[in-house]
Amino acid sequence: MKLTTFSHAGTVKAGVVVDDTIAVCVSGEAARDAVRKLIEAGDEALSRWRDMAADPPETVALSDVDLMAPIPEPRRNIFCVGKNYHAHAAEFHSSGFDSTGKEAVPEAPVIFTKATTCVIGTGEAIRGSLDPTDSTDYEGEFCAVIGKRAFQVPKPQAYDYVFGYTILNDVTARVLQGKHNQWLIGKSLDTFGPMGPYLVTADEVGDVDALELETRVNGETRQKASVADLIFDIPTLIETMSATMTLLPGDIIATGTPVGVGLGFDPPLYLVAGDIVSVSVSRIGELSNPVA
Repeated sequence: MKLTTFSHAGTVKAGVVVDDTIAVCVSGEAARDAVRKLIEAGDEALSRWRDMAADPPETVALSDVDLMAPIPEPRRNIFCVGKNYHAHAAEFHSSGFDSTGKEAVPEAPVIFTKATTCVIGTGEAIRGSLDPTDSTDYEGEFCAVIGKRAFQVPKPQAYDYVFGYTILNDVTARVLQGKHNQWLIGKSLDTFGPMGPYLVTADEVGDVDALELETRVNGETRQKASVADLIFDIPTLIETMSATMTLLPGDIIATGTPVGVGLGFDPPLYLVAGDIVSVSVSRIGELSNPVA
């Protein structure tokens, strides 16, 4: 199922995308947190949403709504993985902004977070004007969303803990990222976390290694890679993170960005007002945002 949170006729709603319509499952203020609570509630709640998708109490046309992030207000910071594609690891390591260590390709996953308050939906503006350094960059990423409480999960069982998948643009103020060494401030400016357009359940996505990610700026392809090219795959990330900390239902893991970020060009191709950044992943959809 493709799950969505959206605004329609001034009301926040949540539901399931079926072709060109949305089967509404929750309406009103409760809808803002409905997808996350659905994940927490487990299989029985998911079955109820499937039933409503098959026989919906209300439907709206997809073209008549404003999509929000599927989880507009995550319970915790977004977990992100740095330098998780070989070519991007080399690209970033040689940029002068890499404070993670001497090696270009890390021996273990590099984990950092983005604040929940940076999350926006597709179509909403990335406020590059908030970056006083004019070094706003894009990073298209494929995300796994945790479906149940996970602690010390071995790799062979990791996918049992994944509820579904979505897309994140890990927008970054590069100079702030370098200035503060720890990346939270440079990664967490308001609006610097576009997410969506949907959260697609794992059963519908299938084999994640078959998925392709592409990032375009003003229609020009800047990034293109297969999820199979990750240095540390999703089972490794879940095993590593859950070895010493508990992952919770609704936690979002952004798996890293491929080569082709603006920083990697000479001179850098940072985002400016009027740009349109689009990140697409096969079977998930397209996340597109203007820059203001």
